[in-house]
Amino acid sequence: MIVATYNVNSINARLENLLEWLAKNQPDIVLLQEIKTEFNAFPFFDIQTAGYEAKILGQKSYNGVAVLSRNKIKVREEGLPGIEDENARYLETEITVDGREYIVASVYLPNGNPPYNNPDDETKYAYKLRWMEALYRHAENLLYLRKPVILGGDFNVIMSDFDVYAPDDFRRNALFREEVKQRLAALEYLGYYDAFRMLHPNEHGYTYWDYAGAALQNDLGMRIDYLFLSPDAADCLNVCEVDKSPRFGSKPSDHTVLKAELK
Repeated sequence: MIVATYNVNSINARLENLLEWLAKNQPDIVLLQEIKTEFNAFPFFDIQTAGYEAKILGQKSYNGVAVLSRNKIKVREEGLPGIEDENARYLETEITVDGREYIVASVYLPNGNPPYNNPDDETKYAYKLRWMEALYRHAENLLYLRKPVILGGDFNVIMSDFDVYAPDDFRRNALFREEVKQRLAALEYLGYYDAFRMLHPNEHGYTYWDYAGAALQNDLGMRIDYLFLSPDAADCLNVCEVDKSPRFGSKPSDHTVLKAELK
């Protein structure tokens, strides 16, 4: 089974790129973030023609998540349990692949940085911390179901100095503060595995590059997209890699694809 996560940064603006990638790679499950569209404007027909069912939690602006699958999708949660949230950031599903039932969630964790015109406003950062605490509690509850769990998406957290090109420039950034790093690492204390780091302990594995300043060409990136696997899913992990190809197409997202193969 191939599962991938991709912050597409507006699905309608980058639909051609996504369809091309799907046709070439034939993944079983794709988790999308920042689809930036409401339900009525989502390209269901194009996705279905490509061979995928789609479930979405849509929203305009900078939110919205989706799950695409070659197999039937059952929605478990629309929104993260334990937190009142008007933003579309969490969609949890059940998908059976090759006779095995997986719990699969597309996650778009809050950025947490204050508005540029008011850098002292910590409201967004406090929201991010609350959201992460709720994610931890729910992820713990999922383990009790005794099913393989995949939590994938844009987590907006840089886990270590090794995961960003200029760590000293990001010390005060909400993506890199100690509290958020500790909260994301807490998923690993529960027993979840960071799929990329599990197989590539010594590679940067950047998944995001800014549009400005030739960041991609100079590999000035950061690793903020993850696939977290419960122990029984991690036991089946065979491959996990960053696929940069969507980042080089026309009108690319500032993120690229992280994909894993489970056997």
